[in-house]
Amino acid sequence: MSSAGAAASQTKWWHGFYGGLQKMGRSLQLPVAVLPAAGILNRLGQDDVFGPDGLGWDNVAKVFAAAGGALLDSGLGLPLLFCIGVAIGMAKKADGSTALAAVVGFLVYYKILQAFPETCPAPTKLLGNRCVDPDSLAAQAAVYQNPGVLGGILIGLLSAWLWVRFHRTKFKYAWLGFFNGRRLVPMITALMGMVLACLAVWIWPPIGRGMTDFSQWLVDLGSGGAGIFGVANRALLLIGMHQLLNTFVWFQFGDFTKANGDVVHGDIPRFLAGDPTAGQFTSGFFPIMMFALPAAGLAIAHCAKPHRRKEIYGLMLSVGLTSFVTGVTEPIEYSFAYIAPALYAVHALLTGASMAITWGLGVHDGFSFSAGLIDYAINWSLATKPWLIIPIGLCFAVVYYVLFRFIITRFNLKTPGREDDEEVEDVTKA
Repeated sequence: MSSAGAAASQTKWWHGFYGGLQKMGRSLQLPVAVLPAAGILNRLGQDDVFGPDGLGWDNVAKVFAAAGGALLDSGLGLPLLFCIGVAIGMAKKADGSTALAAVVGFLVYYKILQAFPETCPAPTKLLGNRCVDPDSLAAQAAVYQNPGVLGGILIGLLSAWLWVRFHRTKFKYAWLGFFNGRRLVPMITALMGMVLACLAVWIWPPIGRGMTDFSQWLVDLGSGGAGIFGVANRALLLIGMHQLLNTFVWFQFGDFTKANGDVVHGDIPRFLAGDPTAGQFTSGFFPIMMFALPAAGLAIAHCAKPHRRKEIYGLMLSVGLTSFVTGVTEPIEYSFAYIAPALYAVHALLTGASMAITWGLGVHDGFSFSAGLIDYAINWSLATKPWLIIPIGLCFAVVYYVLFRFIITRFNLKTPGREDDEEVEDVTKA
């Protein structure tokens, strides 16, 4: 193969790989979109809302808590949501049979994992799939190999690939016709779920320990660990892969035992369950999403050419409010990330600084969906020092505005409203 041909082949491979990563990132957004409902339901079920310390509607609180807990369950609910979301997102022209195959594969995989529990901690003893204390007869679910959300993502990817590969299959023999096409996929997925579960029982322990050790290293670094996570999170957003980084620390690492004995895992479920130590990997996003990025949008609008300033004001007001209220930052970040990489590098570093400063000052806050006003207000009573987010956020807003405006004008960056006139598409011409 010629050097030109090899280069073209490498370029094609890279574009395919990069496109796959972006598609994976978009697929992970589907299950993440369910989390606001889970967070609101869970919050309404807390003692200080409908519970005994709030309105006193205990049975109503139990309903909401159970509903939210089902979606936030790091053993079954969350992994299943990610499994289905990834399967639908990654399969070309997916339909209901794709989701069905994913559910079938996941349930088989999940039950096999539970069939091989680990040794129960002393003094409890394993009885069936429960750890029982012979003195108090108290029981809790036995610990078993649980890749959690990562396992759900793998089953989802496998289901998508199997659906694409086999959903048009037709057998030669008429008596096997019932199993043609889409009906065949769930059967194959069930078998592959068995294989993946067996592999997980065998190989997950060292992988899980490695990921846990890395996450614990970040936790032990305190503010520094939060800062590292913040920079990496924003850097990976550029290729849509930040959700993979988030998955383990947000939904799997760490544990907290609720009053009813249930154990929850992950920074977000632990915070929503009332763990006062949770929030290391979420707290610092509030100042950035609620204050800093809207200020960055204002700086971009102020730097626009005079005849385009009104247009850019409208655009930045829209994306700024989206960031402030909901915590959805992609519209404003993508408005400058690729046309002004220097600004995005500053943004990533300052996000890490916010994560470190917020955690260092003892702020413990979290969210169900993203760090916007909605989650900030709903989870106020669960947080530690949530009021500090406002002055921290205002300080970061000033820093963002000053730095963005200086960098844009000093280096003549082509941010929205500063493009050369011939490069601006006249959308009024059809």
